[in-house]
Amino acid sequence: MDISKRIQTFIDLGKILASYPGEEDHGVPHPLEEAALKASEMNPWFTPYNIRYALNALGESMTREKFSRWLERYMPSLETSGRCKKTVGVVTAGNIPLAGFHDFLSVLISGHRFYGKLSGQDNILLPAIAGIMERIDPEWKRQITFTDSTFSDIEAIIATGSDNTFRYFEYYFSRFPRIIRKNRNGTAILSGHETSEELAGIASDVMLYFGLGCRSVSKIYIPEEYDLLQMLPFFKPWDELIRHNKYYNNYEYQKSIRIVNKQMFVDFGNILLSEDRKMASSVSVLNYERYTDKERLLEELSGLRDTIQCIVSASDTGHLFVIPGAAQKPELWDYADGTDTLRFLLEEI
Repeated sequence: MDISKRIQTFIDLGKILASYPGEEDHGVPHPLEEAALKASEMNPWFTPYNIRYALNALGESMTREKFSRWLERYMPSLETSGRCKKTVGVVTAGNIPLAGFHDFLSVLISGHRFYGKLSGQDNILLPAIAGIMERIDPEWKRQITFTDSTFSDIEAIIATGSDNTFRYFEYYFSRFPRIIRKNRNGTAILSGHETSEELAGIASDVMLYFGLGCRSVSKIYIPEEYDLLQMLPFFKPWDELIRHNKYYNNYEYQKSIRIVNKQMFVDFGNILLSEDRKMASSVSVLNYERYTDKERLLEELSGLRDTIQCIVSASDTGHLFVIPGAAQKPELWDYADGTDTLRFLLEEI
């Protein structure tokens, strides 16, 4: 399958994902309706809203214009790729719906065969999407395999997991060309001059997916005199989360710990704000830290690049920075951990 056909399949797929949960022609249910329902029933963290958001965000990222921008610098290699197919094993995470989709896309757009071992928390949606692709072009059936057992006959590996599994993956797959990822978090820098729209966007970057994504904002940096309560109205639209049993249990547990230990915290009614230098936070907790020197803060964060997936800011630009509300809408060229997956697939295996 040549590169133009590969791209066209994903453009067609993008339109289908962006239309979810609408109906197809003549009132036929959306082709992902059944899979989305099963995924939500299997994993309580995958609410219908979170699944819809994930599918729509992926769909909106796969337009012809965005593929052109993403693939332009790889095109000479892509035009000859597929002649020497390799089987690439992919181990996916299951923290948010379709966390492994970009690896799936990258392997297939590069002309290689995808051999996926999916997280038990998210093993329904991606095979359903593969089925749609096979309906668009039956040739994809020879390019996509899913397995529940150990890998066999792979020639490269892309694996995502925790800090603990990172060490295991590095050892177990040491003989293969590889990309191995571990835990990262999103953070945000507030200047104190954010608009209402920008504050709403930051709240979304914190609360979406219950804060479980590697791009979820787990910590905010605020000016020394910043009043946290001015953010409260922008978190209120997320009150629905507190009615989610698993999230509520985390919220009550974290609040109890802080009360017993006489720790200071700010309670927004759906999330606890805790002053803490740590980047990672528990579910239902948003860490915050005050700063006095913006340049010093940026320098400090530059030294933490290996733990940061993205930085939300309304006023800063550059590597890792995204605008408020965009943390969970990465573009095709926004590689996880900053590792160029497509270059790896085209040049290193």
